[in-house]
Amino acid sequence: MATTRQKAAARKNIKRARTVQSRRARGATTIRRRTSGLSTRQQNRLPTEKFAFPKKRKEPITDARHVRNAIARFDQVEGVTDAERDSAWKRIRAAARKYGIEIHARGWRSLMKGGKTGTSRRRARG
Repeated sequence: MATTRQKAAARKNIKRARTVQSRRARGATTIRRRTSGLSTRQQNRLPTEKFAFPKKRKEPITDARHVRNAIARFDQVEGVTDAERDSAWKRIRAAARKYGIEIHARGWRSLMKGGKTGTSRRRARG
């Protein structure tokens, strides 16, 4: 259940989104986007070989920022087999070499150790 503060923030965000959407509909072109990532349209137009997981079209690897993000979120991708992870890791490593990114992980399995973040979890004090 959401708190009162969360509900107020959600209402504020919805109001802001409606305002921006309305301004765009009226032809205002100077509205900046909040994210500098790929838009849905850009992502849909990318060829499948530009994704770490091409069958699922997950984790685009089009530039250095996206490659770093693909490495950081590699363990969060669901619904893929180990074979698909192997080939995705090869694509990510190749893209990292292309963009001059150092990868310190020995393999994708080392990213999966210790939960989602790759670090050990804290014990609950009892």
